[in-house]
Amino acid sequence: MNQIPALVRVFAYLSILTVGGGMAAFPEMKILTVEVHKWLTFPQLIHLYSVGQMAPGPNMMMILVIGQWAGGILGAIAVLAAFFGPTAVLAFVVARLWKKLERWPWRTSIQQGLAPVSIGLLLAGCFTMAKGAISGVETAAIAVGVLLILQQYKINPALLVVGGAVLGVFSFMPK
Repeated sequence: MNQIPALVRVFAYLSILTVGGGMAAFPEMKILTVEVHKWLTFPQLIHLYSVGQMAPGPNMMMILVIGQWAGGILGAIAVLAAFFGPTAVLAFVVARLWKKLERWPWRTSIQQGLAPVSIGLLLAGCFTMAKGAISGVETAAIAVGVLLILQQYKINPALLVVGGAVLGVFSFMPK
């Protein structure tokens, strides 16, 4: 069955939810891609998102793989256009309008209201991913360790990614 129309609908919708970044759309992405359409499993989604975090460029480029799995090369192209197109147009329109409303008294109030929404969406994404990625004491320790290191020290996150991979080799290698 042709998945292209469903891919376009799902990823155009997800595009609008990325207030604050791709993680903001992660809970809904999980529901739609894993539970509703069954294009991939939850561990596969977590893996793709994690790889997207490590790859150069926007982390949400990982959506191309979902599109390719579900609809081939045309699926990947459709997902790319559907996900980045609406957000690009919306950002362009809002930026132009926002500039014109520079002296509007409600502008600051809107900004102050949107910031907590963005943080709430990001946290919901983090909790959704944590439910699938943290599977025991070892993975919880790695997650907490990375959080504490990033809160305490100014360190390149890529080093933590490499460190996590090394820890994974030693901690989770099949016996």
